[in-house]
Amino acid sequence: QAKAVILECHAAAREAEGNSVAQAAARAIGQCASTIHSARHCVGPALYGALAVAYDTLGTKVPWEQLEQCAADECGRMLDALRAVSVDNEPNPAKVDWKC
Repeated sequence: QAKAVILECHAAAREAEGNSVAQAAARAIGQCASTIHSARHCVGPALYGALAVAYDTLGTKVPWEQLEQCAADECGRMLDALRAVSVDNEPNPAKVDWKC
């Protein structure tokens, strides 16, 4: 069932050609759903989501460097939010085999 949803997300991203915000958002959702078969996909929602925010904030006609900086700023906000809810000395930390 998950594979069908993942493929629908990829199709939505292709159909959103020309709408960078929608395309990046569809890819973020597809990556999120893909974590069911590969934990490494968990970075996709943050990266594609940050890029969707950058496109929505700055548009598509600005230089890539500006989009990259805006996306990096958004990733920084995400990191701050994660740190705010993290547990110091977590007794049961997640154990992820990144296969890198």
